[in-house]
Amino acid sequence: MIGRLRGILVSKQPPSLLVEVGGVGYEVEAPMSTIYDLPGIGKEVILLTHHAVKEDAVTLYGFLHESERTLFRNLLKVSGIGAKIALAVLSGVSTDHFARLVQAGDVVALTRIPGIGKKTAERMVVELRDRLDGMSSVPGVSMSGVVAPLDAAGEATVALLQLGYKSAEVSRLVQKVAAEGDSAESIIRKALRAALGA
Repeated sequence: MIGRLRGILVSKQPPSLLVEVGGVGYEVEAPMSTIYDLPGIGKEVILLTHHAVKEDAVTLYGFLHESERTLFRNLLKVSGIGAKIALAVLSGVSTDHFARLVQAGDVVALTRIPGIGKKTAERMVVELRDRLDGMSSVPGVSMSGVVAPLDAAGEATVALLQLGYKSAEVSRLVQKVAAEGDSAESIIRKALRAALGA
């Protein structure tokens, strides 16, 4: 397994990079978020890598930050998402912003990322929500701590999204049933009764 490369950046032709390490040139695929922050050609670069071995190919993916590599690996665990879409996600949105979108269940915003359709966005929300800790680029801050809802309505919204309700439906239900002073648990119960027509 190759987990890290330290060498000279020989070329960058997005999404491909060539990094020379000890006389050996490694071809690496990288998201635009990494490519934008690379030093100039001929300069030293350190990349964290994900080494993928398939029946017909061996590919290295490179990242400047651990949060990017962690998100990439988590995306690959979502059914129907391959490396190409995972790179598109990292190229289209920061790790922090992506984590906030997933926590909020914002399927519409996720579909604005190239290559992400509605069904894929919904799968991301369901499958990634619990895996976001440690994805923040701010050292020592977990994403769940950054985006945790502060009020009862926010907590109820997140809980209903996790139960599989659509974002628009959840917003409508919570606005309809939430009253001042209600606990999150009370709002959830009322929203579920309203959704079932009870």
